[in-house]
Amino acid sequence: MTAILPRWVWSEAQWRPTRALSESNGESNMVKRLVVFAILISSLLGIVAPVLAQTQTSGRDTAPVVLDGLEIFEVSASGGFAAEERADRTNEILQNAREDASRTVEIATLNGSTTLRLDDVHLVTVTESDIMPGISIAEQAQIWKQAIETALERAKLERTSEYVRRSLQTVFRVLAVLIVVQLILWVLQRELLRRQRRTPVPPAQRKRQQVFQLLLNGVRSLLWLGFAYWSIGLFPISRSVRYHVVSTFTEPIVPFGDRYCSILDLLLLLGAIVVLWVVVGWFANWFKSQILQIADDRNVRDALGVLVRAGVTFIGILAILQSWGIDIASLAVVASAVGVGVGFGLQNIANNFISGIIIAFNRPIQVGDFVRVGDLVGTVERIGSRSTEIVTLDRVSIIVPNSRFLEQEIINWTHGNPITRLQVPVGVAYGSDVRLVRKALLEAARSHPELLRYPAPQVWFQAFGDSSLNFDLFVWIREPQKQFKYRNELNYRIYGSLEKYDIEIPFPQRDLHLKSPKLDRAVSAWMRQTGVSEFEVEETTMPMPQMSIEPVTAASDFDFEDDRCDLECLDLDELVKQMRGSEGVAIATRRFGLRTYPKTFVGTEAVAWLMQTQKSSMKGAIQLGQLLIDRGIIHHVHDEHDFKNERLFYRFYQDE
Repeated sequence: MTAILPRWVWSEAQWRPTRALSESNGESNMVKRLVVFAILISSLLGIVAPVLAQTQTSGRDTAPVVLDGLEIFEVSASGGFAAEERADRTNEILQNAREDASRTVEIATLNGSTTLRLDDVHLVTVTESDIMPGISIAEQAQIWKQAIETALERAKLERTSEYVRRSLQTVFRVLAVLIVVQLILWVLQRELLRRQRRTPVPPAQRKRQQVFQLLLNGVRSLLWLGFAYWSIGLFPISRSVRYHVVSTFTEPIVPFGDRYCSILDLLLLLGAIVVLWVVVGWFANWFKSQILQIADDRNVRDALGVLVRAGVTFIGILAILQSWGIDIASLAVVASAVGVGVGFGLQNIANNFISGIIIAFNRPIQVGDFVRVGDLVGTVERIGSRSTEIVTLDRVSIIVPNSRFLEQEIINWTHGNPITRLQVPVGVAYGSDVRLVRKALLEAARSHPELLRYPAPQVWFQAFGDSSLNFDLFVWIREPQKQFKYRNELNYRIYGSLEKYDIEIPFPQRDLHLKSPKLDRAVSAWMRQTGVSEFEVEETTMPMPQMSIEPVTAASDFDFEDDRCDLECLDLDELVKQMRGSEGVAIATRRFGLRTYPKTFVGTEAVAWLMQTQKSSMKGAIQLGQLLIDRGIIHHVHDEHDFKNERLFYRFYQDE
């Protein structure tokens, strides 16, 4: 039973740790990171705290007298002795006498001072600095005497076997009740997760459910922490250890402004900042969704939301530091110096951040635009505060700093009106009928079903080239991101149309003229000897090398659809046979928590196998696994998850 207790703190419907938190929003992820950071910082401070406590004087004027982890009273500095020195000597004597309750505590007067003695051993002297207001030294000595006697009696009682037996019985009873409560909360949390997956809910309600899940996890964690703290306090040895651990975090050791702060104070300060961050995040989201709805553009709302969040966070941190006793004015000089240094180091980040705000308000680009930035051509997927994500035609995501959109020219085919003109150059042989060429090109353009009929396609006679008559075919398209696909298809159709009308596409031609006096004299002498006239030489032609071109299929015979095959075209029977084969995914009996799942495979391993064997991307592999679920071939062991690239267990139905 104890082996699964830590999993209950973070479990969900499948005993899977941190599942509830993994579905929360960005703010909850930030909270988890800050909590982990706080734990690391507290651990580091917990290591160095004893050293700091020994090397510097704390801000406390008193020190506690402790027995078995319980404070009896506090002593102050007196004479040449510090409070810690007086308390340590008294604690040492009480530690040696805690198992013998027969020892007596007496009040004695020595050299005019009122002292407490334990079997003729000097215990502590009551001074003017030790007494509480309104009472005398003798009364204070009597109060201390009774407190010491009570502590010694309790110390002896807690070391008896009867007390240990009754305390253990109490601990086990409370543990049984706590386990029942944890089971109830776990069942409730699991049922909520199932309903959330089965029934689609609006984003606002889903967020409330996630917050409730976090609260449930917090309550369950606090119950275990409270039980551990209480049960440790029942026994003197464990209580002493608890006291030393707690005192490490509560000892004022770090100077912070005009006061000394403990590790606990610093953690509380960090916790206050975390709470401020979460609250400000909720407020910014509410402000963006309710108040900023007047702004039609989402980028403007996001930019204003970031500014509101940054401003409120800054003001909130100043208020927290001020309430913590830190003089904000004293930090102004340090903050300005640090700001100058950080400004030089982070000027690019600041430049990109300001550029993101300008882009949000000026809107030269928007999400979904098809743009060219330098050598990058793609669709804008996301505009962030510092960078913009562009997905190229090769489906590669590229992160572009926002400053590039303001520092260089941008081609935005979608800005304003997405209708774009596409130019296709064509060259035909000299001697071709230009009217027939125009007819062939227009016919090829009009045969394409996705080109716009208005504006109508146009053919322009551009130039007399060195080897060809140069024409440009202009067509209009509605989707600029498909311009390369349309150009490819038009070239196929144009080639077929030109072949249909017997219009020749020429080769590059060059005329070579050779002129030499010696060559001319040699040719003249040869002509005189052979009797060949100059006219006959001009009429003689040399054969030119010819290049044969195989006939191609007409434009209507080409298939201009994508070469990729849809998932529906796959042979699922063959795929299942491969998956279940000797070189397929690993199907075995697996164990998670206290449960055993026979004949299952892991989602991450299946995705890796599909990517390797089917030559697919990760997204395609996940879609293929989901197709197997939709076709009723595989399923999640609890039917609570779709196919995911996570450590979830799946099983073939034929293995049930």
